[in-house]
Amino acid sequence: MTTPGRGLHGHVLDTLGPAITAGEYPPGSVLRTDELAQRFDVSRSVMREAVRVLESMHLVESRRRVGVTVRPKAEWNVYDPQVIRWRLEGADRPHQLRSLTVLRSAIEPVAAALAAKHATAEQCAELTECALGMVANSRGHKLEEYLVHDVAFHRVILTASGNEMFARLGDVVAEVLAGRTHHEVMFEDPDPAAVTLHVQLAEAVREGDADRAEKLTREITVGALQELDILAP
Repeated sequence: MTTPGRGLHGHVLDTLGPAITAGEYPPGSVLRTDELAQRFDVSRSVMREAVRVLESMHLVESRRRVGVTVRPKAEWNVYDPQVIRWRLEGADRPHQLRSLTVLRSAIEPVAAALAAKHATAEQCAELTECALGMVANSRGHKLEEYLVHDVAFHRVILTASGNEMFARLGDVVAEVLAGRTHHEVMFEDPDPAAVTLHVQLAEAVREGDADRAEKLTREITVGALQELDILAP
């Protein structure tokens, strides 16, 4: 079925992208656009559009008289949210989740310390609102509702840091959190200690306590890694 709003090339991507990231087409594999167009029952122009998207992600490269070649994993744009999503759909999910969570543990504590120094009153209010939303949805197996507030909370932290590089990682963190939820790498209800830490972090940012904000965020990311040890060893 074609993904709503993405057209026929989106349908091709939803099949071909996960296949490439899962290793079904190893690096160096040559994909013939004519053959793929026949396989997916789409026009060559639709197939070329799909290839252009894959090229933008550095998953493939087009070579004249050769075809579309799958690039080595080391060259992939591993920060692309769609690439992250595809990789989380594959067998390498535990490794991918761990890699991304380690990235969070390196970035988010520093971002939280900066947020405590630079967050506006509006951002502080939004952070508190998100934390309260997490509390309200932390019981009763409401993980999807909880996820909405969790993602928003971490986006505010990264944006409030005042560092545009950190802010751009909001989509990456969102995919990590969504991947844990959608692939059942979460307990049926969030860890109460983690929920409390988010509330305390919102308070620390609002009070301008950079050291405490950094410490609390480090506890949050360490807890996330410990959950992976249990749920996705």
